[in-house]
Amino acid sequence: MSPPPLRLVTIPISHFCEKARWALERAGLPYREEAHFQGIHRVHVWRAGRARTAPVLVTPDGPLTESADILRWVDAQGELGLYADPQAAVLEARFDAGLGPEGRRWMYHRMLGHTDLVREYGVAGVPRWERTALPVVLPVADRVIRRHLDITDATAAASRERVRQTFDEVGTRLADGRRYLAGDAFSAADLAFAALAAAVLVPPGYGVPLPQPGVLPEPFAAEVEAMREHPAGRFALRLYDQERP
Repeated sequence: MSPPPLRLVTIPISHFCEKARWALERAGLPYREEAHFQGIHRVHVWRAGRARTAPVLVTPDGPLTESADILRWVDAQGELGLYADPQAAVLEARFDAGLGPEGRRWMYHRMLGHTDLVREYGVAGVPRWERTALPVVLPVADRVIRRHLDITDATAAASRERVRQTFDEVGTRLADGRRYLAGDAFSAADLAFAALAAAVLVPPGYGVPLPQPGVLPEPFAAEVEAMREHPAGRFALRLYDQERP
């Protein structure tokens, strides 16, 4: 009897969930994604692993409730070598703690209120009833997200500067011509940076469709274009093109 398929409980547009998807697909591990809209996901991640945030990966060894733990588990199953260089884990943790939340706050600040884009791009793969309930859920989700992530003009501006600082640090690290952030091969550091930078790069190769600059509101569209032209942005987009299954 074959083992039960892996279950990945996600918010489909979440960059932390993209981090987990990327690892699973790179390892060639079959999984079933269970996508839910923001807010509604809380019930499902709690049921899956007594978690409060997505992603949750339900495995034969038990549920994993942090993207870093999911990467470690997938790396061991698929023998990917994502942590062969000790710096990979250090950089991954730094991106998880900084780039991930800061990029998310900046992105949500620009996107909340644009219900047309949320309805088109925020519900990929969620159950039909969640899409049907969106007109009722959206105003509540907007208030909850703003409060939970502390989204104001001031905090978003600070997050934007911290994201740019991280991009500058990555650009400096790449300035010597290296192709990867840690060692000579693709690692958890590269995967984490590219996945978490997606909040401000909206890469075409993302695991679900994202709105491209042509349909994004200003000033976010121009900001995305500028971040894509940054050396760190070009690096992340190259990883999506060459390393994302």
